[in-house]
Amino acid sequence: MGKRGSEAQIPRVAADNAPSVSPVFVDVFAGCGGLSLGLMEAGWRGLFAIEKDSFAFDTLATNLLQQEATRAFDWPSWLPREPLCVTKAMTKYKAQLSALSRQVDLLVGGPPCQGFSSAGRRDPKDPRNQLFASYLKLVDTLQPKLVLLENVRGITADFCDEELPRGKVNYAAKLITALSKRYTVSSQILDLSSFGVPQNRSRFFLIGVRKDLLPEGKPVVDPFATIEAERYGFLRSKGLAGTVSSKAAISDLEVDRNGTIPSPDSVGFRSITYKGPRTPYQRLMHNDASEQLSDTRLANHRPEIADRFQKIINACHETGRLNISLSREARESYGLKKQAIRVLDPDRPSPTITSMPDDLLHYREPRTLTVRENARLQSFPDWFVFKGKYTTGGHLRRLQVPRFTQVANAVPPLAAEAIGRSLLRYLEQHLPAEAAFTTQEQTVA
Repeated sequence: MGKRGSEAQIPRVAADNAPSVSPVFVDVFAGCGGLSLGLMEAGWRGLFAIEKDSFAFDTLATNLLQQEATRAFDWPSWLPREPLCVTKAMTKYKAQLSALSRQVDLLVGGPPCQGFSSAGRRDPKDPRNQLFASYLKLVDTLQPKLVLLENVRGITADFCDEELPRGKVNYAAKLITALSKRYTVSSQILDLSSFGVPQNRSRFFLIGVRKDLLPEGKPVVDPFATIEAERYGFLRSKGLAGTVSSKAAISDLEVDRNGTIPSPDSVGFRSITYKGPRTPYQRLMHNDASEQLSDTRLANHRPEIADRFQKIINACHETGRLNISLSREARESYGLKKQAIRVLDPDRPSPTITSMPDDLLHYREPRTLTVRENARLQSFPDWFVFKGKYTTGGHLRRLQVPRFTQVANAVPPLAAEAIGRSLLRYLEQHLPAEAAFTTQEQTVA
């Protein structure tokens, strides 16, 4: 993993201001590991992660399961290091998971969001929606001190379901009701650009605190209040003054500046070379990375397609319609059948990254973005590499999670780190000392 390989013998240490004993978390529906990475950077100790897609798990394992890595899961010996679905894990390893009851400080999870997305069909029968039942069973089994859940804001909207008495179902409300039996639950829609992520990405977050740990007779402090109170200090610690624009995030990856080479992992494609960072955010992302970045493969746009893209980019700059989907009339004038296409505004955070690589055009160059540029907009560090196919289509879109989708579905590591630091502070300040952290000796190997 580039320069990080030279740190093989350096022991992992907690982040600044983290406790000397790192609290333990488990990540379920882990994807490629964005949330786990952020928590590890904040000073949390990852025990294990559950992810069923082979491509996403390969990415997670490559970056966060190597013994020589400065950030890596401890991983128990009883759990194979391979893709696994939550339901199967609950059945096959029931005894081992039960033995971890009340020994995990934090259970995090980002259940698949496609069934809740406003951009999708929002089908209440979507099997991905039913994975919440497995998630709740895991909560009941582990009984962690805290639970943290992230999803698209669409989870807070009602789904039509004629089989129910009300004719509707609200999964966020359903989840909060179920967790409230044992946890004090709060939730909020967070704009992750406020944590330095160069992307307008609003997401639903839920935090639950186990009721038996809360001091009696004292008012319950909302964890989101701690997150907001810590936010400015976190940005300062990262050298960020506020929101980060897309240009500030990816201008060092412009083809005109760097040139290209034959793609090292794709015959017939070219990848962007790299001459180094230009902005504070780029330097933050490039720390510990190798000179040649991974995942910079360019799409093979035909000349007429590149010419069309350049016309669209020029027109959007002239009319000021940046970060905004092209109108139906504009799409028809360019002969486009695609419903959603936007040109990045170089001076503002990007729109929400999606799994479709042609949803966004570069702010200046006539092309779509690379996986690395999307990863930058999601705040993945440059040393983090992605595995599996770049894209997929047809019926495989429901079966595989290629690189572009892994990036799009992830929790931005920078926001995860900020939230992770705040949760550490919350544990220290608002839970009794004897309940604050799980020691390494307490965790079942």
